[in-house]
Amino acid sequence: MASTAPVTQYRDEYISGYEDGKARLRTIGVTEFVRSGNTATFLVADSGSATAVTRGADGLIPARADNNTQTSATLNEWHDLVRKSSFNIFQSQGNQRLIMQRTSLKTLNRKIDDLIIVALDTATNDTGTTAIATLDMVMKSQAILGNAFVDVEDVDNIFGVITPAFHAYMMQVKEYASADYVENKPFNGPITTYRRWAGVNWIVHPRLSGVTTATEKCYMLHRDCLGVAVDVKDMDIDMDYHREQQYSWARASIFMGVKLLQQGGIVQMKHDGSAYLAA
Repeated sequence: MASTAPVTQYRDEYISGYEDGKARLRTIGVTEFVRSGNTATFLVADSGSATAVTRGADGLIPARADNNTQTSATLNEWHDLVRKSSFNIFQSQGNQRLIMQRTSLKTLNRKIDDLIIVALDTATNDTGTTAIATLDMVMKSQAILGNAFVDVEDVDNIFGVITPAFHAYMMQVKEYASADYVENKPFNGPITTYRRWAGVNWIVHPRLSGVTTATEKCYMLHRDCLGVAVDVKDMDIDMDYHREQQYSWARASIFMGVKLLQQGGIVQMKHDGSAYLAA
């Protein structure tokens, strides 16, 4: 006969598991809301690097044509559907209906960023040999954009998308972390996912290609280089209960397509983040 009778108590409120559930990159591109159809076409127009001319020998000013480039993003449908029977919900710990809704939303947010990352990875300009993040790498990236005639002073539209390791190295650069150089004090307060420094809006993202390896792909870009096509209704989130079959469901859906529009507006910062990996 047992001398004790231990009691197990189960906490009713659930604790979220660690997983990425934010769409951090929705703001870095030009968004076009599509009313119908499966393709959104973006127009990139410039003079074709034309130079001013004087009048010709006939006394007329030579005419030229503008350079119009149309690039299309194809929309696809993306969904996440969770379904649980009433008995599974009844016998399970925690608010299973709330868990369904929140995990479905997180899954779709990850897909939004995944599509943008795939487009970013088609960039052809880079900083050269892979190295750890330094002030020189950042300045070189800005110079590459400037040499491509990108308006690097357009502070509201210049973004840096970096890994946690890139950010960790930069936090050791006084010009990036010191209050003498930045308005906010990064060592006094919570970690933020969006900060402005050196004319760049920095976003730390844990799922960029190659993250935690010696070949991380980080980026500096101007918003006009990226086209994001989304259904005019944007994200559709719904949940309900099926009475006949006695199950609950939660669904999140979006129609979306992403396309890199201008190679000159993006630089891939080839970063070695392998040193900052859990032992």
